[in-house]
Amino acid sequence: MKHTYNGMPAHDLTDVSWRKSRRSNSTGNCVELAELPDGSVAVRNSRFPDGPALIYTRDEMRALVLGVKDGEFDSLLV
Repeated sequence: MKHTYNGMPAHDLTDVSWRKSRRSNSTGNCVELAELPDGSVAVRNSRFPDGPALIYTRDEMRALVLGVKDGEFDSLLV
C-alpha cells in the first residue's frame, strides 16, 4: 500500500475492507470506514467511493466516537 495521507484517492487504499453503517439508507448517503495496516482509519463518502479519503489516528477516531455517544453533535442532526 502506498503512503497514506489526508485527501488521497480512496481507490489507492488497496487491500482494505470498507464498512458502512447498518443505518445507511438505500441511496447510499453514508460514510464508510476502513482500518488501515498501520492502525489508522480511513473515511470516505459512500456516494463517491473513488473520491478522497480522510485518514485519522485511532485517538482521533476514539475522540469522535465518544463525542457522538455523549451527544455532542446532536445539534447537527436537526
